Amino acid sequence: MSTSLSGKRVALLVTDGFEQAELTGPKQALEQAGVRAEILSAKPGKVTGWNHTTPADSFSVDKTFDAAKIEDYDAIVLPGGVVNADTIRLDTHAQSLVRAAAGAGKPIAVICHGAWILASTDLVRGKTMTSWPSLTDDLKNAGATWVDREVVVDGTLISSRKPDDIPAFNQKLIEALSA
Repeated sequence: MSTSLSGKRVALLVTDGFEQAELTGPKQALEQAGVRAEILSAKPGKVTGWNHTTPADSFSVDKTFDAAKIEDYDAIVLPGGVVNADTIRLDTHAQSLVRAAAGAGKPIAVICHGAWILASTDLVRGKTMTSWPSLTDDLKNAGATWVDREVVVDGTLISSRKPDDIPAFNQKLIEALSA
């Protein structure tokens, strides 16, 4: 990548059960662009990714949701994974970070089931976005217009459907951080 984003920081919000490729793909692309990509979670220590329905690797947590301040980050990434997304959408500290990012006009990039927290925090109303197809009704009921595309950008919201979409997702995330 020709543009260095040195000095930028991005928070990747996850709990156990996140889709591993949806964390590692964006994290690697961000770090290659010079971004400091930090893993935030509900508890200190490690979080475990999944490859679909199978537990995979563990990753060190850089900071907990309750200790993080949105002012320290330039964007948020919300990987999917059914277990992760179902857990994180109920975490009040994660909700606060996502709401604060939206309020500050910072990019929020979400893949797959990661969009559930946006529906739970009323941040999709009036937005056009995509997700894993099983979230279609949830997002529509929360006021979004759902489309089936590999990546959708609506203002500061970047959304993708699945791991296959990660290259397009990463490109739009890097573009948003470069703006």
